Amino acid sequence: MPLSIRMLTVGPVAANAYLVTDAATGATVVIDPGDEAPRLLAALEEAGHAPVEIWLTHAHFDHIGAIAALCEAHPVPVRLHPADAPLYDDAERQAAWFGMTVRPPGVAPVDLADGERLVLGEHAFEVLHTPGHAPGHVAFYAPAAGVLFSGDALFRGSVGRTDLPLCDPLALERSLRDRLMALPDETRVLSGHGPETTIGLERRTNPFLA
Repeated sequence: MPLSIRMLTVGPVAANAYLVTDAATGATVVIDPGDEAPRLLAALEEAGHAPVEIWLTHAHFDHIGAIAALCEAHPVPVRLHPADAPLYDDAERQAAWFGMTVRPPGVAPVDLADGERLVLGEHAFEVLHTPGHAPGHVAFYAPAAGVLFSGDALFRGSVGRTDLPLCDPLALERSLRDRLMALPDETRVLSGHGPETTIGLERRTNPFLA
């Protein structure tokens, strides 16, 4: 059975949050709930699914701002790579750098590890550590479904910025070359901002991957 994926673009910097459901079992995770918790909760209610976990590609404020409210309504584990704990714990100051406010998550995350296998119903996701945009940045890859949730490492026609605290441009270059560009061309890429793309399209046309 296929994955059901609903993208909601939320917040003042238009971050993409994803509701991902295994169609066979109804098991659902929320990936990167950055803002607009009432909208995310309404979408879950409309679908008739309660989340089993929250998965974070990284802990920049625009990807974690709805966690507190979601976990009040649905107390579930929040999964995050431990290298991003300093960002997760500093959400309010992060937002203040951009003249914005955010509610701290208020939930201790459960560690993700590179190569870890996450199971959602009948689907398995591999955790790919892809640092550079953030030290604990990861992507979630479901090989059977041919889908990659790339967070802010790779966008359609662009890549993650590396001018923020704790960014590392050389690490991002390695992540893109060695991890993401190693995936099949037909892999769907669902990014943290902007429209869907594929690995093949980015390999051919992305000026940052030339």
